[in-house]
Amino acid sequence: MLSLHLAELYDIEPRALIQAVKRNISRFPEDFMFQLSETEFENLKSQIVISSWGGSRHMPYAFTEHGVSMLSSVLNSQRAVQMNIAIIRAFIKLRELLATNKELARKVEELENNQKKFGEQLTTVYSMIKRMVEEPPKPKYPMGFIVNPK
Repeated sequence: MLSLHLAELYDIEPRALIQAVKRNISRFPEDFMFQLSETEFENLKSQIVISSWGGSRHMPYAFTEHGVSMLSSVLNSQRAVQMNIAIIRAFIKLRELLATNKELARKVEELENNQKKFGEQLTTVYSMIKRMVEEPPKPKYPMGFIVNPK
């Protein structure tokens, strides 16, 4: 997440967030936080349509999941604690979704690999299902309410 977005979530000025981080820089190694290069910032501006004349004149900082977590020890407001919990939960949910998709991809690959093994059986099952859909079976006995005429 970018420092400007985190500052907005924490309801503080971006410069105040960066100032707090710089005062505690030992808590933010490279794998927790880094500053975008000019090229990265230009690409980012073109992607999210930041005006060329407005906004920050400094390159924003990007925080990893661990860097966002570390912010709770640097920012001491109730809002910061609440937002930190919400952000960490979002990261956890994202990780769960990625794990689920990996598991699903593995299962599909496994099915594809076993297609040769079960191919003939599956072909038979599919043909039976197709026949049932195209020609529904006729009931042996009449169904429904039948009125006996007098």
